[in-house]
Amino acid sequence: MLAEGFGSALIGYTNGAKVVAVYDYKACVQILMEADAISYEEAVDWMEFNVVASHVGDGTPVFVTLA
Repeated sequence: MLAEGFGSALIGYTNGAKVVAVYDYKACVQILMEADAISYEEAVDWMEFNVVASHVGDGTPVFVTLA
């Protein structure tokens, strides 16, 4: 399962029995800021409420912050 609209933020997939897509959280926020012409804070709020907090089954993607 892939997160719609965040293709350029896809950084890989997990290994093991449960394979899910992995996205760069900060890149997703940047995509939202540019696509919707919103502030960083608005993008983070939207990302947290509408993406990170949503669980859509076993294939739910994960969002990571790179060090």
